[in-house]
Amino acid sequence: MRRLILGLTVAGMALTAGLVHAQDDAGRGFLDLFGLRNGQQESQEPQAGEAQRRLPFSRDEIQLSYAPLVAEAGPAVVNVYASQQVQARSPFRGDPFFEQFFNRQMPPRVQSSLGSGVMVDASGYVVTNNHVIRDADEVRVALPDGREFQSEILLRDESLDLAVLKIEGSEEFASIALGDSDALAVGDLVLAIGNPFGVGQTTTSGIVSALARTHIGISDFGFFIQTDAAINPGNSGGALVNMGGEVIGINTAIFSQTGGSIGIGFAIPSNMVRAVVDAARTGADYFERPYIGAGFEPVTAQIADALGMARPRGALVSSVTPDSPAAAAGLRPGDVVLSLDGRAIEHPDALGYRLATLAVGSTAELGVLSQSRETTLQIELIRAPEGVDGAEIQIDGSSPFAGTTVASLSPRLAQRLRLPEQARGVVVTSIDRNSPAAGLGLRPGDIVHEVNGEQIDSTAVLERVASEQTRWWRFTLERDGRLLRQAMRY
Repeated sequence: MRRLILGLTVAGMALTAGLVHAQDDAGRGFLDLFGLRNGQQESQEPQAGEAQRRLPFSRDEIQLSYAPLVAEAGPAVVNVYASQQVQARSPFRGDPFFEQFFNRQMPPRVQSSLGSGVMVDASGYVVTNNHVIRDADEVRVALPDGREFQSEILLRDESLDLAVLKIEGSEEFASIALGDSDALAVGDLVLAIGNPFGVGQTTTSGIVSALARTHIGISDFGFFIQTDAAINPGNSGGALVNMGGEVIGINTAIFSQTGGSIGIGFAIPSNMVRAVVDAARTGADYFERPYIGAGFEPVTAQIADALGMARPRGALVSSVTPDSPAAAAGLRPGDVVLSLDGRAIEHPDALGYRLATLAVGSTAELGVLSQSRETTLQIELIRAPEGVDGAEIQIDGSSPFAGTTVASLSPRLAQRLRLPEQARGVVVTSIDRNSPAAGLGLRPGDIVHEVNGEQIDSTAVLERVASEQTRWWRFTLERDGRLLRQAMRY
C-alpha cells in the first residue's frame, strides 16, 4: 500500500554525480545561464526576466562539482531537536481488581523527535516544519559546527506545516537567502540538504520534477514543489537549494511505498516561507492570511463547457459575503477567477497560495471571467473580521467538554483554526492534554451544534449545559465538514 511519509526530519551531504554549474573567471559564483545554438556553445546575455538553460556542452562541464555550492549553503542547515514529557499510563489502569492496588501515578517519560531547519537570517531566525516541533515542550537547535542553542518558537502554522524559531548568540550565524520560487521551471537543478535518518548532514542532487502539486494529503496547503532529489525521513525542514545558492523550498514530505526515497519529494515554496518569516518578524503569534470574503470551488469540465471555456481552469466563485472586499470589488457567484496580479490561477488551491503570499492591507488585481466576458477587478486585502464576541472561555466540571476552551466563531478565528470563513457557531479552540475531553477524542476545530437536545449558539449556552448534573450525554459536532453524533454514559 502506498504511504505518504510525513516524519521527514533531517537531511545531509552525500554528494552525487550530476550536471552542475561553472564558476566564471572573475569568481562571481555559480552561473545558471548557458546558451546553445546549432550545436555550438555561444555566450549570450539573458533577456530580462528569462533564464537561459541548456545541456552540458563538454566533458569538462560534466566533471564539475557541486562542492563550492554546498560549502556555501551547508552551514545554514541545522538540526532541530524537539522533546516533550508524556504521562505514562499504568498497565493496571481500567482493571477492576488490580487498579485499586497498583494504579499509582507513573513518572512522565520524555519523547523526542529530530528534524532539520534552515537559518534564513544571520540574527538567528530558523525555519522548520511544524510537524517536527508539534506538541514539543522544548526545542533545541544544533549547528553543523556542533554548537547547540535553546530556541524560542515565534510562530507556527499547522495548515502550512511551517514554524519559525529564534535562537540568540553573541555573533552572527551562517544563513542562506530565500530565493524566488516563482522563477523555478520544471527541469531546474536543485540540491536537498538535511539530516536523513539522523546520520548527519547530507546533500543530494536532482531536478524540479513538477510545480504547484496539490491534493497529495500532506496538509491543507496545496502548492508544493516536487523534486526527485533523494529525501528521506529526517529531512523535514531542510533546504531545497537552487544553483544560485538560494533556498527555493523547505523539504516537507515524500511519497513512498517503502518508507525510503523513491524520487518523489515535496517542498513548500520559498515565497510562502518568506511570508511566514515576515509575519514572525512583526511579532504575530500566528500567520494571518488576507481576507476577501468569498468561497471558491474547482472548475470541472462540465462547468467549463457551460461557461464556454476552452478547458477547465480557474477558481469558481461559490459564495460572496455581504459587505466584504469581494462584494465591494464586484465579484459575484458564478464568476471564475483566472489570474491574480497577472499570474495564472489553475485551481482554488493556487488562488489560496497566491493570496497568502500577499500582505494584509495591499490591493490585488483579479482577472475574472464574468458573464462570458473577461475583465479585471481591484480587490482590497484586509484582516479577517474579529466578530462581536471574541472571548474564549474554559469549560470545567465533569462533563465530556471539561478541559476544552471554546469561543464563538468569527472569520478571523475560522481562519486561525483552518475552518471555512463562512463557518459559524461555538468552536473548540484548545484542549488540555490530560483532560476528559482529550480522552474522548475532541479536537481543536470541532464545532459544537447541539448538546442534550439544546442548540448551542453561544459560549454561555455551552457553559451552562456542560455544568448540568447528568450521567447521559448526547451531542452533535461538526468536524471537517461532517456531522458527528455521540451518545454516552459519562
